[in-house]
Amino acid sequence: MSNSNSRRMPLATLLEEPIDVDEDGEYKHHSIWSSSSKKAQTWRNWLKTHIFLANKHKSIKYHNILLSVLGCPLVPVSLLPPKIPFSQVSSSAQYIIQHFTAATGCRKLEGTVRNMYATGKVTMAMVEELSPNGSTTNTISNIGVPQKGCFVMWQMVPNKWLIELAVGGNKVVAGSDGNVAWRHTPWLGSHAAKGGVRPLRRALQGLDPMAVAGVFSLAQYMGEKQIGDVDCFVLKISADDVDLADRSDNTAEMIKHVMFGYFSQKNGLLVHLEDSYLTRVQTPGSFPMYWETYMATKIEDYRLTEGVMIAHSGQSDVIITRFGDNLRAGPVITRMEEKWTIDDLAFNVPGLSMDCFIPPEELHKDYTEENLDWRSNLNLDGSSSSS
Repeated sequence: MSNSNSRRMPLATLLEEPIDVDEDGEYKHHSIWSSSSKKAQTWRNWLKTHIFLANKHKSIKYHNILLSVLGCPLVPVSLLPPKIPFSQVSSSAQYIIQHFTAATGCRKLEGTVRNMYATGKVTMAMVEELSPNGSTTNTISNIGVPQKGCFVMWQMVPNKWLIELAVGGNKVVAGSDGNVAWRHTPWLGSHAAKGGVRPLRRALQGLDPMAVAGVFSLAQYMGEKQIGDVDCFVLKISADDVDLADRSDNTAEMIKHVMFGYFSQKNGLLVHLEDSYLTRVQTPGSFPMYWETYMATKIEDYRLTEGVMIAHSGQSDVIITRFGDNLRAGPVITRMEEKWTIDDLAFNVPGLSMDCFIPPEELHKDYTEENLDWRSNLNLDGSSSSS
């Protein structure tokens, strides 16, 4: 499909059903990949081996929140090609990115790598939820058992990616064909992201050095900061007013979305990511509600993979704060965390084509104001006010 094709043209529907579990507890995965693909077969076997059968009596609500927030968030800005000649490096930010690309060895990928494949394992958990009076809810204590799962991610130049992530018996699928980013969840079906196509945040967690360099190539230098025992340079990127307006509608206003990258002064590698976004939600006849989501990710265990330094593990911690006139007693704070490891990664996988990144057919139909946007933690059961 070319980039000039209309989004209303009929396209073949992808098979994105949630994972089924038979009576013996075996997962029956409906893969969107052709059975002739060796990597697809590897993924199906890998998924069957590593998937964790969650306790069916745990709260579905909190499973949905975990997958919505931690599963496949996007970064604030679109990907830019990191084409900055070393002789022209003048700003601190550009010098830091040059140091990073040299440290990872990713310059050799430019123009030679067409696609990338990665699989990994995740462990997600709700840590606590504090009510307005400061007490921890009983619900959290009852479901605080970590939920194990796994994911597979595919990328193709330019701006095409797809991820399948399964945790606790549910699966989310998200993708981009270079024109539109979309996500499919068992509780909402398929829905598109407003605004321009942006990279998957998970790719910036040390998996895709070229994406890191592209995203931060026009960043603002913010100075120095120590993260743990590592002295770092800090770069900031943020969505501008036009991007924020494109991602807003008459019920939800995106107020800010910023990200900070922390690059080691010693070895040049990206060791920490922080990002936050603030959304104002108000439906007719209701009080406004504000959602602020803060995510911090430690990136570590860099290893040489096909000549490039790739991070193979890390941990993300999230704090979601809800406040507004209808929460007069004070804000509600939810904390969650994810630990992740990478099992396999390869470049230039044979047989991967544009057909693998075609969005679901329902995204090519006309939408009304009632259709749902991709709002991460906001839309969990079909309404913006759900919590």
